[in-house]
Amino acid sequence: MDFCVEVSEDEMRREREKARELRKSQWWKNRIASGICHYCGGNFPPKELTLDHILPIVRGGKSSRGNCVASCKACNSRKQHLLPVEWEEFLTGQDKKD
Repeated sequence: MDFCVEVSEDEMRREREKARELRKSQWWKNRIASGICHYCGGNFPPKELTLDHILPIVRGGKSSRGNCVASCKACNSRKQHLLPVEWEEFLTGQDKKD
């Protein structure tokens, strides 16, 4: 199953700028204050959490509160540009390898 969306460089630039602004907001500061990664549930110092787009910008996602979560760097790096369904499939495959 391949979900392909055409996203222009201008759209991606705008959404990345919105993400930079969102990271400055009190909403984001409150989100990372909990120290919990959305994906693995691990506890981390707030400075170690990154902003992750559940639906990635390159796949048509927006930089909005409803699409952005706090993620540890390891989960964010592993998830990359995967959609939620693809991320679940990835994790299920990882479990089978362990």
